[in-house]
Amino acid sequence: MITMDHIIREGDTVLREVADVVSLPPSEEEKSILKDMLQFLKNSQDEQIAKEYNLRAGVGLAAPQINVSKRMLAVHFEDFNGKQYSHALFNPKIVSHSVEKTYLSTGEGCLSVDREVPGYVPRYARITVKGIGLDGYEVKLRLKGFAAIVFQHEIDHLNGIMFYDHINKVNPFQEPENATPAD
Repeated sequence: MITMDHIIREGDTVLREVADVVSLPPSEEEKSILKDMLQFLKNSQDEQIAKEYNLRAGVGLAAPQINVSKRMLAVHFEDFNGKQYSHALFNPKIVSHSVEKTYLSTGEGCLSVDREVPGYVPRYARITVKGIGLDGYEVKLRLKGFAAIVFQHEIDHLNGIMFYDHINKVNPFQEPENATPAD
């Protein structure tokens, strides 16, 4: 079971590396790791389990965050309209995106970052993501708003990018150009 002790914190070099592509079909070990990542997110959102194991609630987790430099991510969350997203993907990539941007007015957080980092994180308002699911089949997702933000945050981890890299250094709360808040 993945716990907060397994989560790599900012400053660790693995979080700044471009993760390796997973050879397909994925190995049983890779499948097991990805399943554990998804289970961690579910556990972190379960009040009783989270309290028992001292888990911080998370909506997404990328393999580099558990010191596995491979292109794997898991997400488990409900968007602002109550739609449930629960995906575990190998080699996810953004294949198209909107010109319009969005951001969370409350800013973003990260399981690998133990501090508040104030500021708006500009993201694409709509994206299409392709990846390979645990069943070995291609998954294609058209995402917008909060769902698009979560996936972009996790895919950034696979490219060695932290969410705060996107924040305007001079004026963190300057509304990003061509953007509307997602919340």
